[in-house]
Amino acid sequence: MGLKKLAAKLADYRARLEGGKASEIKPDHVRKVLEKLRRKQADLEAKMEKADGDEDRERLTRKLEVAQQQIRHAEWLLENIP
Repeated sequence: MGLKKLAAKLADYRARLEGGKASEIKPDHVRKVLEKLRRKQADLEAKMEKADGDEDRERLTRKLEVAQQQIRHAEWLLENIP
C-alpha cells in the first residue's frame, strides 16, 4: 500500500473519529505492535539463515517483505497520529 492510500485511510479514520464511529489510535498501541513486528522480522531473518531449500527461502522472503512493509506503515502511522 502506497503512502497516498495510507494518507487517505488516515483522513477517513479522522473523519470517523470526529463522527464518533471510531476509537482513538493510541501511540502506545502502535509502539507495542511495532515491537511485535520487529521481533517477527528478526525471527524470519534467523529462519532465512537456516533455511535449506529454495522454496523455503522464497516463502520466508515473502513473509519478511510483508513484515518490513507493515513496519514502515506502523512507523508512518506513529508519525502521523495526534
